[in-house]
Amino acid sequence: MVKSKKVLIVGGVAGGATAAARARRLDESAEIVLFERGDYISFANCGLPYYIGGPISERDDLLVTTPDKFSRRYRIDIRLGDEVTAIDRHARRITVRNRKSRRTYREDYDTLILSPGAVPVKPPLPGIESERIFTIRTIPDTDKLKDFLDSRRPKRAVVVGGGFIGLEMTENLKRRGLEVILIELADQVLPSLDPEMAAAVHDHLKEQGVELRLGTGVTGFADESENLVVMTSRMDHEVCDLAVLSIGVRPENELARAAGLAIGAHGGIQTDAAMRTSDPHIYAVGDAAEVTDFVGGKPVLIPLAGPANKQGRIAADNAMGRTSIFRGTQGTSIVKLFDLTAASTGASETSLKRDGTAHLVSYTDGLSHASYYPGAEVMLIKLLFSPGNGRLLGAQIVGGRGVDKRIDVLATAIRGEMSVFDLEELELAYAPPYSSAKDPVNLAGYHAANILKGDVKIADWRRLKAAGDDTVILDVRTEPELETDGKIPGAVNIPIDQLRDRLGELDHGKTYILVCLAGLRSYLGCRILSAHGYECLSVSGGYMLCRHLR
Repeated sequence: MVKSKKVLIVGGVAGGATAAARARRLDESAEIVLFERGDYISFANCGLPYYIGGPISERDDLLVTTPDKFSRRYRIDIRLGDEVTAIDRHARRITVRNRKSRRTYREDYDTLILSPGAVPVKPPLPGIESERIFTIRTIPDTDKLKDFLDSRRPKRAVVVGGGFIGLEMTENLKRRGLEVILIELADQVLPSLDPEMAAAVHDHLKEQGVELRLGTGVTGFADESENLVVMTSRMDHEVCDLAVLSIGVRPENELARAAGLAIGAHGGIQTDAAMRTSDPHIYAVGDAAEVTDFVGGKPVLIPLAGPANKQGRIAADNAMGRTSIFRGTQGTSIVKLFDLTAASTGASETSLKRDGTAHLVSYTDGLSHASYYPGAEVMLIKLLFSPGNGRLLGAQIVGGRGVDKRIDVLATAIRGEMSVFDLEELELAYAPPYSSAKDPVNLAGYHAANILKGDVKIADWRRLKAAGDDTVILDVRTEPELETDGKIPGAVNIPIDQLRDRLGELDHGKTYILVCLAGLRSYLGCRILSAHGYECLSVSGGYMLCRHLR
């Protein structure tokens, strides 16, 4: 009689629960045990801020499944409140302690899958243990904050950290009527975006009444009467009723480290393409696992639910005898912030420069749907691509409706190792309420391809501030646009439709940097000037991009 395989899984939520369900689907006879030290095996971590703010009104809606339902459907032995404290790799045995009874026992395994997740970073600052300071990572965290908001009725909050959770908490605290101060140590929010794209997010935050403190560190906290005082690196302080810490997470690697498993440079558990650790009988998935960046090929930590689910499935495949490969992560992400959406996928310009990777950049604007159909909203698209074959390396979009659809198309293109020339040819769904005959993705492809073909020379937005005596900034917008949107200091204005008739006003000894609202008319202007022997460049992204960089 063949002995059934015994698979132990440490941790639930996206990675662990997915691995357990997949393992059962592949082997009905396997003994599968899932250890979860908390009370919930699978919940919507990404939905927690929206339960605080109100869009998700029922707490139970955050529970993807319950232990009873999961156990009945998949015949998984679920042990809540049981914490795995040690791994004996030689004996293939774990030590488990029940957190309530304190009882300790051991369990043997054939295969072990680690999904311990990550924990919020909580630096050892003075006053950090105040009951008015919260983190948002688990259901109990959320219960604690919501109870405080419901019972104390606070009026003013400080959010520390401008990542995804920090921005979502900012929006949802504002939704509850609180004044919100957002403090971020870096010079921008959303590190997945490049600075000029994040600038649009900064403007939107201010428009929504958020007090933004960039380039500011928190040095400590102090309880004073009914208030919390937040001290900052600017030698000032903010008085509020509560603070939410969202300054990042760190992988839970203590168990793996103590067992002698290899830990990567970023602190995650090292894994190969099969999600196998340095021990062939142990796999690791989710926020604690260090994986490969799909674009750059380097080790990264990407604490996102989508990759964690895929990794759980792949680890289970390999644990149960199949061959499955995780090809890497591109960090595709999106965040809603009031009326704005910001999304990215693949490499950023910041990361490409850091790694010394040759690349080109283009910016285009697009509308969520046909301009003549009511309600069209603008989006700004940034593409990063190889200078040789035009392979797409990364993309970022900031705008209104329709950002989600376009970032998913671009994420698919990166995964398929497509080029900007392929973007030109994509046949995407079109009807006036949904898109235009030339979708924003097609337009982005056209513009990037024009750069590679040499049809236009591009001026970086930074060039506007560095124009010399031999350079003229030529603004081809109309006079009403200048009055409405603003003028560029030192620029000469010749509207695009007058340019051919006014060529005599130009000097062949000068280089002209053309700018319009978004980049189309400046491109057309460059084609005209180039045909008449003028040296010229077009500002990709146009004034739409530059106005956020004042």
